[in-house]
Amino acid sequence: MRGITLDGLSEAELIELHDQIVDRLHFLHQQKTTHALLKLAIGERVMFEDNSGQTQTGIVIRRNRKTVTVHADTGRQWNVSPQLLRKESRVEEARSGKLVPFSRKG
Repeated sequence: MRGITLDGLSEAELIELHDQIVDRLHFLHQQKTTHALLKLAIGERVMFEDNSGQTQTGIVIRRNRKTVTVHADTGRQWNVSPQLLRKESRVEEARSGKLVPFSRKG
């Protein structure tokens, strides 16, 4: 990284720099989230770790703007950041007919 000297900046300049940095970091985070969302499809099996460190598995039922809604095998619904999801391949269940596709109401 380049040697950036902040000593000569006034308080107002530092605040402006801070705001620009925060905006840039927010933009980069949005890009990562959007990219991760595009990789997931409704009906796809995924896995993630919950707040207690337990691995949860389930099916993507909705892609929201910032999160993905996952219907877990336990019956619980989770809203999860798409960056935290990993795809799960369970080909044997799909072949045996144990997976039931979701359909939209209406």
